[in-house]
Amino acid sequence: MKNKLPLIARIILGLIYFVFGLNGFLNFIPAPPTMPEATVAFFNGMMSTGYFFPVLKATETIGGLLLLSGFAAPLALVVLAPITIQIALFHGILTPGLENFAIPLLMIILHVTAAMAYWPMYRPLFNRQVYK
Repeated sequence: MKNKLPLIARIILGLIYFVFGLNGFLNFIPAPPTMPEATVAFFNGMMSTGYFFPVLKATETIGGLLLLSGFAAPLALVVLAPITIQIALFHGILTPGLENFAIPLLMIILHVTAAMAYWPMYRPLFNRQVYK
């Protein structure tokens, strides 16, 4: 079971990113009826740029597909890591309350668990060696 845990985490995280990424384009999950004012302002700012939200949702969708397929999963985890952190910060700051932080906390745990399977690939990223 220990060997299967990173695989299960990768698939669940892939599903989360794929479904919510697609939702950014197709809107099949309704938005909550009421949101804090800061949350509405944040979303309006992202939508008003015209490019940021579509790029974010395309990255989530493609990253989710890569995680689900297993193709380039280590790369997908690296690309999606800042998004996972941003989701956690968003819910921690703009939507306070423990119930709003459950999914982001789960995503962080899944992300770390899935990345553990690829640690030998990530290890060189943390070397202090300077290349000339």
